[in-house]
Amino acid sequence: MSTTDHKETENVRDKSGRSVILVTGATGNVGRHVVSQLLHTGVAVRALARDPASAGLPDSVDVVRGDLSAPDTLNAGLKGVDAVFLLWPALTVDLAPAVLNVIRKHARRIVFLSSLGIRDDLAQQPDSVNALHADIEHLIEQSGLEWTFLRPGGFATNTLWWAPQIRAEGVVRWAYGACARAAIHERDLAAVAVRVLTSEGHGAAKYLLTGPRTLTQVEQVQIIGEVIGRPLRFEEISPEAMRSQLLTRIPPAVVDGALTYWARLVTEPELVSPTVEEVTGAPARPFREWVSDHARDFR
Repeated sequence: MSTTDHKETENVRDKSGRSVILVTGATGNVGRHVVSQLLHTGVAVRALARDPASAGLPDSVDVVRGDLSAPDTLNAGLKGVDAVFLLWPALTVDLAPAVLNVIRKHARRIVFLSSLGIRDDLAQQPDSVNALHADIEHLIEQSGLEWTFLRPGGFATNTLWWAPQIRAEGVVRWAYGACARAAIHERDLAAVAVRVLTSEGHGAAKYLLTGPRTLTQVEQVQIIGEVIGRPLRFEEISPEAMRSQLLTRIPPAVVDGALTYWARLVTEPELVSPTVEEVTGAPARPFREWVSDHARDFR
């Protein structure tokens, strides 16, 4: 890489001399926690938003207008940035090369929120979601940026899909009740991201991130009921009925990939990784704690 490729990286601090970190997806479940936790580290936090006025982030955050689907809007927000937390919002990699080209002209390193399901031993990933994340990882590896990949398993926040059914009827109608996952709290995922973004020694690391234990979906529903003080019931439905339900929310390729993965987790439970504690020094939060943090959503 030529010296001109990183011509902007000489200015990677704000006027007070602090390192500047840009967070994409800053208004989402994970991104908001990355922003709030970064604010406690002494760095200057910048957040990318399509509409800064509606971002709802703290006043101390420098919210800049930009859109990953329009790479030419990113230059202003990246000026003076040292590191980028990247959450890829699209279902294709078409724009990723252009986005990474802009990032590498300004930033020194990138932390990418990827996927636990990626198989490094396979040339072709088993589903479209993991194929997308693997393709972006390869592009980042070739970009010349210092990189770290965060590969989380199931997000505990995904169980919020059950909230309307729980509030209305006290029942969760879902497929693959025996699917066993080690769901991760978004605060833990953010804590790892913040540690990586603000300290050295994480270059070329691929961190597998999970909660502290596997639970079946039936067990998750039971814990939600215990926390909110209501008896809940899991009602198994067919994969076909589940597919029809999910197609009202997410694209077919994502639905089919999810159903295939859940079916596999019935007989091959998701692994439990100690990486959250190894990186942050604190054990991963249990699912019960996540439910307590979100109890109002289920009541």
